[in-house]
Amino acid sequence: MKKKIKVALLFGGKSAEHEVSLRSAENVANAIDKDKYDVVLIGIDKSGKWLLGDSSTQLLDKTNPKLYKLNSSSSDSVALVPQGGGAISNLTDTNSKTSIDVVFPILHGPFGEDGTVQGLFKLANVPFVGAGVLGSAVGMDKDVMKRLLRDAGIPIGKFIALKHDERVSFAQAKKELGLPLFIKPANMGSSVGVSKVETKKEFDSAIKQAFTFDTKILIEEFIKGREVECAVLGNENPIASVPGEVVVKDSFYSYETKYIDENGAIIEIPAKVSKKTAKDIQKIAIKTFKALNCEGFGRVDCFLKKDGKIIVNEINTIPGFTSISMYPKLWEASGMSYTKLIDRLIQLALERFEKEKRLKTSYVK
Repeated sequence: MKKKIKVALLFGGKSAEHEVSLRSAENVANAIDKDKYDVVLIGIDKSGKWLLGDSSTQLLDKTNPKLYKLNSSSSDSVALVPQGGGAISNLTDTNSKTSIDVVFPILHGPFGEDGTVQGLFKLANVPFVGAGVLGSAVGMDKDVMKRLLRDAGIPIGKFIALKHDERVSFAQAKKELGLPLFIKPANMGSSVGVSKVETKKEFDSAIKQAFTFDTKILIEEFIKGREVECAVLGNENPIASVPGEVVVKDSFYSYETKYIDENGAIIEIPAKVSKKTAKDIQKIAIKTFKALNCEGFGRVDCFLKKDGKIIVNEINTIPGFTSISMYPKLWEASGMSYTKLIDRLIQLALERFEKEKRLKTSYVK
């Protein structure tokens, strides 16, 4: 019998998207091919502690998505060993040893999607799913991401980036970008800290809120158009799914709409667009993925204007995997099941690792 591949699902994290990550991880753990993979659950609490536990005790309040949390009392504290080739050190019980073959990080936001933990995987010499250090970092920072997309000739909306010690007046922003405006943290996802504003009072409040999540924020123009999303999968030669559309019932696609209120938006997969428009969306999604040096998976979010122009809003390098998330739904509509998608992502991680192992680490004439 062929030995199973041991996959560490890494989830939670020091991020405002912690709870989203818990739900994504639960879905992946339930759907993964148990005949091919053994799953090791490692949750990261909000203080940054890594906790090794089992599926029956790892999560609390699983019936209420607003109360999802890690059960730290029933878990051992662990650490990934640098240059350990997948060795996990148990800090609670030094006699206990665990090793893994590959990591599947399902960490959304800072300290998970921004290149920090990807650097740790590199140091630990262990394969991992998703973009590497560079792709993760630029995909997370919306300011840097938009600049790179602009240099690559990919259409984006107008924006202003502000650091914590910088300010712009409501009048200036209104003159440059028009109304309404969107204000968001530069390094956050899942619509955390995002506000739609039309008045100076709303503007001041939104600026203050966004800075509670990040030291850099973005002020973006409102783009009137349909919200379309496209999933990308692969390493050097990525492929794109059919595009899907988010028809939002609320004022915008907020955190609550995405993850809590299943009636807050209508998801149309595939999107009701012409074949030509669908192909154009797929092409621009792949171009975005490559321009940002991404690998593994990513979801490219765009606006489709009335005149047919496609504007790229952002990429998510670790898109949500909850039961109502777009990424797996888009691939399901493209002919790839949830379980097969997880398998393909793990195989892409192993393929990249084997390729990188062949690179020289010393120079001899």
